[in-house]
Amino acid sequence: MPRYLVERSFTVSIEEMSPVGQNAKRIIKERFPDISWEHSHVVVGKDGTVRSFCVYQAPDEVTLRAHAQVLGLHTVDVVHEIAGDASPGDYPEV
Repeated sequence: MPRYLVERSFTVSIEEMSPVGQNAKRIIKERFPDISWEHSHVVVGKDGTVRSFCVYQAPDEVTLRAHAQVLGLHTVDVVHEIAGDASPGDYPEV
């Protein structure tokens, strides 16, 4: 199944993110069982805007965007299909 990196900007504060995450999981379970949320990195900009970079497995981008619309409280800035993964261990020293 394809994997995606979803960049988002939230309209809530960092303190309000826990319920958003819980709701995201509930929506996946109840309405989008084909989606698998792998993990997210959450950052707070200098202006206080909460942004996330989330990795999902999903059948397609349309399904991810439908989940995002139901979740609300944010905008999807960009969706990238992941071509592969790399970590420092993949590159032995020469």
